[in-house]
Amino acid sequence: MSYPPTGSAAPPAPPPAPEPDTAATPPAAPPTPSGERAVWVEGLRRLRAAATTEPGRLRIIGAVLAALVVLFGALTAWQVTDRSAAARDVMESSQPLSRDAAGIYGSLADADTTAAGGFLAGDRESAASRKRYADDIATAAKLLVRASANSQGSATARAEIERLNDALPRYTGLVETARMYNRQGLPVGGAYLQYANSQMRGTLLPAAHRLYATETGRLDADHADATAWPWAALASGVLAIGALGWAQRRNYLRTNRVFNHGLLIATAASTVMLLWTLAGHALARAGLDDSIEHGARSIQVLNEARIATLQARGDENLTLVARGGRTTTGQRDYYEVEYAAGMRTLAGAGKGADAPAGGKLREALALADDEAGRAPVREALKNVREWQSRHGAARADDDRGDYEGALSKVIGTDRPTKESFDKVDAALKKALRHEQTEFRDAARDGRRALAGLAGGAAVLAVLAAAGAVLGIGRRLSEYR
Repeated sequence: MSYPPTGSAAPPAPPPAPEPDTAATPPAAPPTPSGERAVWVEGLRRLRAAATTEPGRLRIIGAVLAALVVLFGALTAWQVTDRSAAARDVMESSQPLSRDAAGIYGSLADADTTAAGGFLAGDRESAASRKRYADDIATAAKLLVRASANSQGSATARAEIERLNDALPRYTGLVETARMYNRQGLPVGGAYLQYANSQMRGTLLPAAHRLYATETGRLDADHADATAWPWAALASGVLAIGALGWAQRRNYLRTNRVFNHGLLIATAASTVMLLWTLAGHALARAGLDDSIEHGARSIQVLNEARIATLQARGDENLTLVARGGRTTTGQRDYYEVEYAAGMRTLAGAGKGADAPAGGKLREALALADDEAGRAPVREALKNVREWQSRHGAARADDDRGDYEGALSKVIGTDRPTKESFDKVDAALKKALRHEQTEFRDAARDGRRALAGLAGGAAVLAVLAAAGAVLGIGRRLSEYR
């Protein structure tokens, strides 16, 4: 009997392992929001861990101090640059535009007055009078071109300029027609001149006044921008200096050292920057406010006084041109009523140059801040009173039917009202030149107060940040 061998047989092989089913394996899931939050939580945990050690706290303090002084410097440079640009606009853009708009108004009013005076003179109209009218029209046209080129940002200004450009040729055509008929001795010339005056008073001068108001509003807006306090910069400066003071006190309490040179430099640089910003803006506000209150405001009132003067003279001339052909509802001479209203606007209702009643000339006298500005206004007031007296004599002649006598007292050679008008107009022009100089000087001083402040703020901010980093770095070096 035989038995199978027991030790030589190999064990049966294990079954093969199944191959992994790659198609059934799901892809790795993307990080979940909870995973992202875990990263932030871990970062905060490490930050808190670093803050529990003095070196870690010092690094955080140094970074915050540097950021604060850099923020202070950046805000100061930005706001100073913005206000400096507004101050430049006050001096070089908006005020010149306002001046040009007033020039358009004045040139148109003077042209209308000169045309009426020339019509009265008839064949005796002087070459100087004709030249003055032509120069007024040319000046108005030139200023309109300049205003059109510089008022592209204002739809209101553009609309008024277009209205003026459309109406001006029609007005000059009416004046030339009136002159033509007047040379022929035809009374219809007076009707054309009155119609031309109606076009001037009803269309041209109102449009010019609206243009002037628009440009004056722009001047006020630029002035407000230039004089606004840089509150963001000042607040950041106080915060930065407060933080630097706290850091130095903390350093003293922990080390018993009175000064940290780096932090001291940072504090000094930040304090200089804050004081410079305060002083610069205070001086700039003072100069720009003075340029407005004693410059631009005076110019505005003087321009209004000159317009009232020109219109009163035009009404005086038209009283004789119309010869009672135009009356009010109360059957009073229309142009005589307008003349009286213009005189009240100009000099008020009081008697004498120092009377307490109102009027643009007394308002200008109150706004003038020196004798050089007050003297021509007083001269204008004196000649206005003389003008009113002479006008009364001319009206008395006209009321008696002595037209030639009245005409002589208005445009003649023996102390006519024209002489008084010319003196008033010359005095107002002198006062306007003085106030224009006052405006430029004050605005220039205000703008200069901000010069260099933006660049200085950037340099001081860099110095303060470097000082803060070096001061904290000095403390960190003690832990190495």
